[in-house]
Amino acid sequence: MSYSAIVLAGGDGTRLQALTRALAGDDRPKQFCRILGYETLLEQTRRRALMLVDSERLLTVVTHRHERFYAPLLADAPPQSVIVQPENRGTATAIVLALRCLHPEHPVIVLPSDHYVSDDAAFMARVEGACEAVLARPDLVVLLGIAADRPEVEFGWIEPGALILGAGPWPLYRVARFREKPGLAVAARLVRQGGLWNSFVLVARASTLTGLIRRAVPGLVEGLAAVPARLGRPGEDDVLGRIYAGLPSTDFSRHVLQRYPEDLAVLPVTGLGWNDLGDPGRVLATRARARSALVSA
Repeated sequence: MSYSAIVLAGGDGTRLQALTRALAGDDRPKQFCRILGYETLLEQTRRRALMLVDSERLLTVVTHRHERFYAPLLADAPPQSVIVQPENRGTATAIVLALRCLHPEHPVIVLPSDHYVSDDAAFMARVEGACEAVLARPDLVVLLGIAADRPEVEFGWIEPGALILGAGPWPLYRVARFREKPGLAVAARLVRQGGLWNSFVLVARASTLTGLIRRAVPGLVEGLAAVPARLGRPGEDDVLGRIYAGLPSTDFSRHVLQRYPEDLAVLPVTGLGWNDLGDPGRVLATRARARSALVSA
């Protein structure tokens, strides 16, 4: 079975704008910046995805206004694999647009483009485990939950529930509950009780994921129904622009995942470093840890 992947790279990165301007000298969003090492965050994310996915099946969703930043980074990508949104309308919209280009019965991996991962091979082994779980249970949407090493109050948390699949190296649990940005006391309790950070990396059969989004925000799926499965022909950009102009911004985590936790599973990720680089403090702390690791090595 072939896997596909969607890399989400259409965000505006406003929370990091002052920092990315200092690093890059312009207003490019964080995913197009060399924040950690010599590659941009987008290049690092795509490199991880290509460990499991052929380049033709790796879709990267971007926003037209960022073309001068993403075009050099995606110059070698197959043209049909670059999905250009007229505007940023949130992560759920980007996912639905990309899903229309994929085989409905194949597993698809969704990857944000603003994460730090200390060990790409180990992380993608967990992603492959989630793909195998979806092949066994095509009704599931599987999130990767990061084992917490601190009571982080700016992350979304997952409380794991009953065991679903215990065979193999990566156990799979029901999602009992989401907690979005809890207070310090609750976050400390979640650490003690085995709570997991919601990485927003997920795997599902494309049709299952589309069905979940349709249940949560039917107007979004219906609104994009007129978009051709393959974009790029003359006139289609105008059609997409008119459709996007009438769409609200829809956040996948808040408007979809948190509405239906009973339909979700979580695969715990342990033994490696991970961080969401959406906050200047976390970026600086991650850069400092990465430099320290290089010195120690």
